[in-house]
Amino acid sequence: MLAHRLQPRLPFFYGWVILACTCAAGFSRQGGAVATLSVFVEPMTREFGWSRSGFSGAVSLGGVLAAITAPALGRVLDRMGARLVLCGAVLATGLATLLLSATSSLAMFYLLFCIARTSFAGPFDLGIYGAVNNWFVARRPFATSIATVGQMSGLVGLPLLAQAAMLVDGWRLGWFAIGVAVLVVGFVPTWLLMVRRPEDMGLLPDRGAPEPAPGTTPLPAEPAFSRAQALRTPAFWLLSLFTLLVYPVQAGVSLHQAAFLIESGLDATVAAATVGLFSLVSGLAGLAFGLLARRLGTRLALTSIAALMCAGTILMMGVATPAQGYLAAAIFGAGIGGVQVTLPIVWGDYYGRRSFGAIRGVALSVQVLAQAAGPLISGLLRDWSGGYDLSLDCFAVLAALAIPAALLARRPSPPG
Repeated sequence: MLAHRLQPRLPFFYGWVILACTCAAGFSRQGGAVATLSVFVEPMTREFGWSRSGFSGAVSLGGVLAAITAPALGRVLDRMGARLVLCGAVLATGLATLLLSATSSLAMFYLLFCIARTSFAGPFDLGIYGAVNNWFVARRPFATSIATVGQMSGLVGLPLLAQAAMLVDGWRLGWFAIGVAVLVVGFVPTWLLMVRRPEDMGLLPDRGAPEPAPGTTPLPAEPAFSRAQALRTPAFWLLSLFTLLVYPVQAGVSLHQAAFLIESGLDATVAAATVGLFSLVSGLAGLAFGLLARRLGTRLALTSIAALMCAGTILMMGVATPAQGYLAAAIFGAGIGGVQVTLPIVWGDYYGRRSFGAIRGVALSVQVLAQAAGPLISGLLRDWSGGYDLSLDCFAVLAALAIPAALLARRPSPPG
């Protein structure tokens, strides 16, 4: 493999190459993101006459499929590593989004977007954070924040790329441009350079030598929970409850934010720029939370995230001008960036590398089911009430309820 030939020649730890690969895969992941899909809501539903709840159902169905497959994929990740998982996800997302440019019916849209969404919610998440947690322990917060910034670059770039293509030749060219970008950026580095664990190359996490260099501090012993042991800890269920409460908010607001802003009287280009700002702030906040997560402590970090999401949702209800839209998107985006970085760090810190894929696979089922519920709630309540205010009320309450779950989620004692 190319990676094994490169390592002896590199003047730095090979984990940084792995991190670059996760960033490339993370950029490609956003082809199936709700923020990317959000710029297609208005033009596609207008052309085909689909309801918003019918359109949103593809996100929810893709999430359900990811929830079903995630536990099995987690075990595959532990055995075979991130390379296989991520390459399959990039190919599935790239080809599906290319073919979405030829959508002619709701059934075809569901089939293709469900493929992209299932890849987004399951294989990409497991592969990216599984690779980071395998290669980094002491530097895990920093590496996780960089991997998340890579993903946020896709959330900034792909909606803007789609919007630019749509201005040239409609939403079909928008999907085609996304598919090309996903395949070009994500596949080659992942296929050629990804390696399962540092031990496979005679290395250790965080450093390039089997023994600590003179004068360095040895890494602290990390926990080594099995999946069965993790499931018996209160922290697992409290973190799962926190996930269950915040991820409907994340997905429900993200998917419909562009359509909501347009219905509030803002221009479509302003709405797309707001989505871009939301993604940019998410990336910056992810970097900040990654650097501060261990200093703040898990519970305070998660509490801050839930509070930001609640405040951003409340502010969004009163948007009437571009400036108000930007402010609401920035605050909400800060919470989203925080949760996307902090939760993977917490799962790795609480339960270790030994069975990260198997443990994260179970927790990810909760996450993607929660994400699946959010867009469906938004779409159904919008179709029933004629606006998004009721769904935003619900999401603000869910984010507020996540705060006590965060405060109670203490680190579990190491398994005996």
